[in-house]
Amino acid sequence: MMRTWLFVILCLPTMLKAQSGHNHAHEKQSAGHLPPFKQYTFISPLPLTAYTGQVFTKNDLPRGKPTMVFLFSVECDHCAHMTEDILKNIDKFKKANILMITPFKLDRMKAWYDQYKIANYPNIIMAAEPTRQIVAYYDLTNFPGIYLYNRKGQLEADYEGTVKLDTVLKHL
Repeated sequence: MMRTWLFVILCLPTMLKAQSGHNHAHEKQSAGHLPPFKQYTFISPLPLTAYTGQVFTKNDLPRGKPTMVFLFSVECDHCAHMTEDILKNIDKFKKANILMITPFKLDRMKAWYDQYKIANYPNIIMAAEPTRQIVAYYDLTNFPGIYLYNRKGQLEADYEGTVKLDTVLKHL
């Protein structure tokens, strides 16, 4: 009889919690889940493909300058408007690297590059990453994604969706 009571006293709270559907271990895991860019706080190390077809990584970016990573879709109107705003205000970005990355194939990226005459802007590097691992790294659900890194390459701020240039420029 004593064993039965001991079992009830020790196990009943656990059994009731399990039946309630409230799992603290799962809740803790979800709350503790951070996307890779927040875990590592540096620019994605994934290989990217430039307009020329040359593969490069974050290590090939000019050092000692803040960097804005602009993750865009070639099918996104918000991305197009943001690109136009950046180009109209390019002088405000002269002390920063702008790394524009699309998860589309190189030929789609080249059309965007040519349309916006990106070759005229030496501080803009545009690249394709068609495996879409870049989207997973930044845990992006809505384009555009803006990730701002300081001179040391550490994450300062991130934005998903439309963001005003003044907000972005505060971090560069």
